Amino acid sequence: MSEDRSVLTGDHFITGDEACAEGGMAAGCMFFGGYPITPATEVAERMAKRLPEVGGTFIQMEDEIASMNSILGASWAGAKSMTSTSGPGFSLMMENLGLGIMLETPCVLVNVQRGGPSTGLPTLVAQADMMQARWGSHGDYQLIALAPVSCQECFDLTLQAFNYSEKYRVPVLVMTDESMGHMTEKVVIPPKEELEVINRKMYDGPKGEYLPFKADDDLVPPMMKVGDGHRIHVTGLTHDERGYPVMSADAHETLVRRLIDKIKKNVDDIILVEEIDLEGADIVIVSYGISARVSYRALRMAKEAGANVGMLRLITVWPFPEKMIRELAKKVQTFIVPEINAGQIVLEVERCAAGNAETVLLSKLGGAVFQPEEIVEAILAEGKAPRKKASATKKKAGASKKKAAATKKKASGAKKTAKTKSSKKTTKKVGR
Repeated sequence: MSEDRSVLTGDHFITGDEACAEGGMAAGCMFFGGYPITPATEVAERMAKRLPEVGGTFIQMEDEIASMNSILGASWAGAKSMTSTSGPGFSLMMENLGLGIMLETPCVLVNVQRGGPSTGLPTLVAQADMMQARWGSHGDYQLIALAPVSCQECFDLTLQAFNYSEKYRVPVLVMTDESMGHMTEKVVIPPKEELEVINRKMYDGPKGEYLPFKADDDLVPPMMKVGDGHRIHVTGLTHDERGYPVMSADAHETLVRRLIDKIKKNVDDIILVEEIDLEGADIVIVSYGISARVSYRALRMAKEAGANVGMLRLITVWPFPEKMIRELAKKVQTFIVPEINAGQIVLEVERCAAGNAETVLLSKLGGAVFQPEEIVEAILAEGKAPRKKASATKKKAGASKKKAAATKKKASGAKKTAKTKSSKKTTKKVGR
């Protein structure tokens, strides 16, 4: 009897890119279609090695357009599928990402972000694709995007991305970055029987009666495998439950409203955040990904300097945790948002704060991560500022002008709760 190589249980010293690949393997991924691009190539390289070990398929496609299309086709053929890319490749995938949303196709896309626009900084870090992740394809829709903070979470959240994708029949994004992708850390892969793996609902009725877009009460239609004898039609055109094109306002309203609602009505299940010392905090750091990793240290340093600060880490970035930000804005003075872009997620924080708390942007444009001292300086400066409510976002760009506040909450695919010496961390799911 051959050894099961799908889950490499044990302790590993691997990069974030490799951990994403192993998370996909542990979720049951059997198809990877991709095109090499720095700094995401290592995801594809790992899958090229690993998939043949379990009878899966790896294909290097001619470009990122074909890569995204290939994983949609593989998913409809019954295989869990994924791809990875960065920068220019992410832009090329946007049209077929929208097709995947319209066809309700489970799949996972890992974006290892780098500096842009255009070719930009292929080998250096950025977080400038966060709004593109949400709005990059045309039309109205909802999707799910997760942002890991460690190599361990690259594994955990890629597995979680597959679970969300299978459960809600939607493409899911893992938004990592060059620093995280090329960082090497210990990653613990649990035994296969301890992993929570969700598989898509499958139709089990008569072959002549299957309707590929007839939703159950949870707004998610069951699937089948193309080639199993069902007569189906799928199209990116507005369609009815049969998948046949219907060019009317009523049909469009019915379909797109359901595509949106199946995510919006399940935010309590989807949204993951990590909280640290939010209770009673005056200043809260709101961060994600590699910038949140630096913020942990800044939080401890600021507390040692006497700041009344907490941290909220966004693990699920999309859908955005609107409800939590709105509630926090009524209790805190300031949100500080460090991110390696010109200001993207800070706009969502400001929108949800609705003038009840000041929102301060700490901005780097790519190529380097924050230093903890930059965030501490911003926290301490904000702590000395006159207390007032503000509806406008302050921008602080450059190493010497950074402001932030911190509260923390941690969740991984394994749903762990973490502890630190000076801060209380909790893991939970919260609604909008």
